[in-house]
Amino acid sequence: MHDSTRIGELLHGEEKEVRGDSAYMGKTEEIRTKAPRAVDYTQKRATKHKKLTEEEKEQNRLLSKVRSRVEHVFHVVKCVFGFTKVRYKGLAKNTGVVYVLFALCNLYMARGFLLSTGGSVSKNRYRG
Repeated sequence: MHDSTRIGELLHGEEKEVRGDSAYMGKTEEIRTKAPRAVDYTQKRATKHKKLTEEEKEQNRLLSKVRSRVEHVFHVVKCVFGFTKVRYKGLAKNTGVVYVLFALCNLYMARGFLLSTGGSVSKNRYRG
């Protein structure tokens, strides 16, 4: 089940901004109801009858830059470390595993900087 179908349950009401991909389009009213002070930064999607304006395309481009940085972390956790399925071992154990995975992910993503002598990030950041 996609989380956009349960957006009301994911919000606690104190959010300052809500970000999401185009799957969250059309959920603005639900976001406004649950988190009235939140700014809606969800991406817009073109429809058959309504094309995106240049401003909407530019806003989507800016939002995609932020999302790509966040999504890259999940790519590393899933594809590099192979954490694609979770077996429930208890909340404490699963939480510990996730903390370790994301700590390792931080090291993995910063390895070029950490291993270089001059402090510059290596050009090939995705290969070991």
